[in-house]
Amino acid sequence: MDVDVDSVIITDPGTMEDKGEESPFEPYVESLRQELENQDPVVLIGLIVALAVVVITFVFLKYFLTSKTVRTAVLLVGLCDSGKTLLFARLLSGKFKRTQTSITDSSAPYKAKNDKASTWTLIDLPGHDSLRSQYMEKFKSAARAIVFVVDSAMFQKEVRDVAEFLYFLLTDAVISRNVPTLLVACNKQDITMAKSAKLIQQQLEKEMNTLRVTRSAALSSQDGSVGGSVFLGRKGKDFEFNQLPMKVEFLECSARGNKGEDGDGNIE
Repeated sequence: MDVDVDSVIITDPGTMEDKGEESPFEPYVESLRQELENQDPVVLIGLIVALAVVVITFVFLKYFLTSKTVRTAVLLVGLCDSGKTLLFARLLSGKFKRTQTSITDSSAPYKAKNDKASTWTLIDLPGHDSLRSQYMEKFKSAARAIVFVVDSAMFQKEVRDVAEFLYFLLTDAVISRNVPTLLVACNKQDITMAKSAKLIQQQLEKEMNTLRVTRSAALSSQDGSVGGSVFLGRKGKDFEFNQLPMKVEFLECSARGNKGEDGDGNIE
């Protein structure tokens, strides 16, 4: 069979591709390319720098807003003469040490016997009412745990002051947000008249329930609302420590020890 060469149409592959459908984005890409070519180089550099600043700012904010601060401080707090400083010394050295009322903070690294891998910063804060808020403000953000030391022998006389200090701590916005573990150390159990941890917890719950009512009423009378104050416990129910967002534990101890200066402290 004869083939007419002139009638054979040779199709170029590239031509077939050119005849295919155009991408809907091509006109926009071409327009953007031409626009960029016509722009002043200074303007282009400015746009690139601005874009880089936006990206860096986004990464910076994401990193700092999502990362959590590692808190390693254990704060020893309480009223004057509750035995905080002696407890501080016992925990660090195991030995009895004569102490006096603290007027500044003391700190030292501490490793718990049952957790040798972790090192905490133990901080003893002054218990005088004129210094408490100042030092709590300084250290509260770093608190991993708070040891609230109570004089069990004098508790009946000091219950109101103890409850007010504890209420002040627990309604603090930073502490409420960070939820450090709270350990209420009912100290001086070596004294005959010392109250038990269970009784101290029950009386503190009653006293703090009363404080919650009076403080809320006082705030409402001042500006018509309770404002940004942290509400303690659950609304409509009497206050109990198990209503708090942080872990709370009451325990009995004696920093002085049953044998006084010569013996070991009962602080296990």
